[in-house]
Amino acid sequence: MNIFLILIAYIILTPLTGGLLTGLDRIITARMQSRIGPPLLQPFYDVAKLFSKENLVVRKAQNLFIIFHLLFLIVTGALFFCGGDFLLVVFAFALAGVFFILGGYRTSSPYSHIGSERELIQMMAYEPMLIITAIGLYMTTHSFNVFDIMSAGKPLLPQLLGIFLGFLFILPIKMRKSPFDLSMSHHAHQELVKGITTEFSGPTLALLEIAHWFELILILGIIILFFPNNVWLGLAVECAVFFLVILVDNTFARLRWQTVLKASWLATFILGMGNIFILSILKICHS
Repeated sequence: MNIFLILIAYIILTPLTGGLLTGLDRIITARMQSRIGPPLLQPFYDVAKLFSKENLVVRKAQNLFIIFHLLFLIVTGALFFCGGDFLLVVFAFALAGVFFILGGYRTSSPYSHIGSERELIQMMAYEPMLIITAIGLYMTTHSFNVFDIMSAGKPLLPQLLGIFLGFLFILPIKMRKSPFDLSMSHHAHQELVKGITTEFSGPTLALLEIAHWFELILILGIIILFFPNNVWLGLAVECAVFFLVILVDNTFARLRWQTVLKASWLATFILGMGNIFILSILKICHS
């Protein structure tokens, strides 16, 4: 019964919270650029307007892939917030991304195709760090189960500082922020127009925006796992990280895909694998 209530609360509250965070993101960005910015509820107005528009498609299958993309993101978040296997969460998260890429490839636009290719590159950049995060959490709690991790009763950040920093490094990729927003842009003022989403419009584009809200809440929720003994501290760190990512987005220009891939793998190897190596050495010494 408790899991059922958590699931209902997740499905209802996640898009509301994600939309509000997106609106807050726009306001903070506007203030950083000396603008007034839109109202806090503007993302909800935008989605409602998109649902009211005609659904124009190049190929009908592209919409089907986006529906599966949203459904798998919802399932991924449900697994996470209902205390499921974190390793399964990582793989389901990747599968949701695959459907998004397939939707981009299904259109006839060269901009969308290039955006899909860049989305694949981004997956190559961040997936190793997500898997290492799962491994690090297992090594410190001896479980992949989210409920078990949150019941650890001890701070995990001191043991997983390198993995935490590596996770923060790839966070802008999943939040689609500069300097890692390679595959798409919220504004059609770049070399790929709107990248992978160029040929999506109307209700389908609204579903993509809602999917981004689910994705945002999930990726921020993972930060809590590093603070199982103090959820309020974890929430405070989430807020600080959210502001930091927006600051970076307004400070740095987009990098080339080669630089993104090299930098992400370097951070994964040094911070992630280095942390795993230290944990392994400590485990051997204690045994």
